[in-house]
Amino acid sequence: MPQRRAITGRSQEPRARFAEELRLLRHGRGVSLRGVAEVVGWDASQFGKMENGHTLGGPEIVEALDQYYGTGGMLLTLWELAVADPAQFKERYRRYMVLEAEAVSMWHYATSNLPGVLQTPEYAAELLKAGGLAGAELEAQVAARVGRRELLLAPDGPQFRTILSEAVLRSPLSDRGEWRAQLSHLAAMGQRTNVIIQVLLCSAGLHGLTNTDVMFLRGPGGRTVAWVETGYAGELVQETTTVDQLQLRYDRVRDTALSPGESREFIERMLEEAPCEPSI
Repeated sequence: MPQRRAITGRSQEPRARFAEELRLLRHGRGVSLRGVAEVVGWDASQFGKMENGHTLGGPEIVEALDQYYGTGGMLLTLWELAVADPAQFKERYRRYMVLEAEAVSMWHYATSNLPGVLQTPEYAAELLKAGGLAGAELEAQVAARVGRRELLLAPDGPQFRTILSEAVLRSPLSDRGEWRAQLSHLAAMGQRTNVIIQVLLCSAGLHGLTNTDVMFLRGPGGRTVAWVETGYAGELVQETTTVDQLQLRYDRVRDTALSPGESREFIERMLEEAPCEPSI
């Protein structure tokens, strides 16, 4: 087994530290990227991008590399530090926002929260407060999130589809009036020609995106990227093979969701059932 190096104590930021460790381990083994790919799986180009710091990959590929190099979970620990690094998250998210603004079509799956482009200010505020924001920072973030709705409202706005897990619609705001307003906004947005809303019932069971929010963006040149977000981190996925794999999972989820018409009726029923009196 290779000598295990300390995870902490280096001046490098987590992403660079992770990439360097991958390079050192492979060079120490004396194998090529193709050689690693032949044993571990995945494309050799994926490992090259990970060693160059262009992508972090996913937990499955990192666990496979841990087994290949015999590093006892060290690589997975470094990967977790890298994906959770606030500076890296902000930089990736800034890049995502640029791509979102340029997108000609977008499609999305939500596990527990409405996508930002469909949120009312009150929904955005309660969600961001739950994440620890307050004061001026909270106000700025709410304004920025609500401003993203202009993407869909513009005359030449992108085509947008979202599949909402039923859990999203079963998680109301604390204020009943604000929750009704959010449901009404959702129903109204679903009437737009460039917006398709579908609901995935809980009875559909487990699927390939059970714990993963994902937004696909197709740019003017036809290239598609994905923003994948879990409860603790987000990652901009640009590698074609990985995006294709996510798209296949998405297609299978869409196949089991209610149709747009059935989903509209589901949301309207929830709106009828939502209490009218304000919370006390």
